[in-house]
Amino acid sequence: MRRYALALFCAAPLLAQTAAGISPNLRFEVTSLEPTQGRQDSYGIRPAPGGQRYEAWNCPIQVMLQAAYRVKPDQIVGGPAWLRSDPYDMEAQAEKPSSADELHVMLVNMLVDRLHLKLHHEKRDMAMYALTVDTSGAKLTSHQAANGGELWIDQTFEKPLHLLMKATAAPMDYLAYRLSLLMDLPVVDLTGLPGDYDFTLAYTRDLPPGFPVGGKLNGEEPDTSGPTIFAALKQQLGLDLKAKKGPVDVIVIDGAQRPDAN
Repeated sequence: MRRYALALFCAAPLLAQTAAGISPNLRFEVTSLEPTQGRQDSYGIRPAPGGQRYEAWNCPIQVMLQAAYRVKPDQIVGGPAWLRSDPYDMEAQAEKPSSADELHVMLVNMLVDRLHLKLHHEKRDMAMYALTVDTSGAKLTSHQAANGGELWIDQTFEKPLHLLMKATAAPMDYLAYRLSLLMDLPVVDLTGLPGDYDFTLAYTRDLPPGFPVGGKLNGEEPDTSGPTIFAALKQQLGLDLKAKKGPVDVIVIDGAQRPDAN
C-alpha cells in the first residue's frame, strides 16, 4: 500500500484571494521538476524546515495543487488524466526564507510556468460540512504573538481511535482544511471568526467500515468511548459541524502540458 504524506502547513489562499501583503507574482529562484524514476512505496509534499525549500517525491501534480490550495481531490476538476496519475519529484528553492503562504504561491506559479497551466476558480453547489459557531458561543483562545510559534496543528493517537489535536496560531479556515482531511466531504469555514487560535481537541474516531464484530485493534478490543469529532467540536471549542449542500470553492483545470525537461 502506498503511504501518503501531505503538506500540513498553511497553504496559500486561492489566487484570486492572495493573502494580504503577499505578492501573487512570487517565484522560486531555482526549481527542478522531473518524472519519478522507479517504483516508490510512499509519496508526499512539504515545505522543508527553514522556509526556503519546497520538496515533493513520487507526487502527482494534482496532489501538489491540493496542497497549495488546501482542497480535497474532488475540488479539482478537468485537465488531462496524467495530472492525477503520473508521479513527479520536485525540488525548489526560494531566494530567501519565506512564509508557508509565500512558498505555496511560488509553488502554484511554478506549476503555471512549467506546465503552461491554465485554471480558474468557481463556486459550485455540492455536499459539504459547514463549520459555524455553536449557539453557546465559541470557546477559543486567541493566539498571542508574544507566545511565538508558527501555524501548526499536531495530531497524535492517545490510543487506537482516540486522537488529540493541538493547534498553535491556527485560523479557522486552516482548521476547516484539517477537518476536511478527516471527513468524507469538504469542510467550509462559515464561522466568521478572524485571527489565529491555540486550542486542543480530543475526540474518538469511528471504527473502520466493515470492522468485524468482536474484532481487535492492536490486539485489543477497540475502545469507542469518548466524543465524536462533531461532539468534541461543540463541547470543547464551541463550534458546530453539519452536513449540508452549499457553495464550495472548485479549481477548474482548463489546460496543461507535460513539463519540459529541466
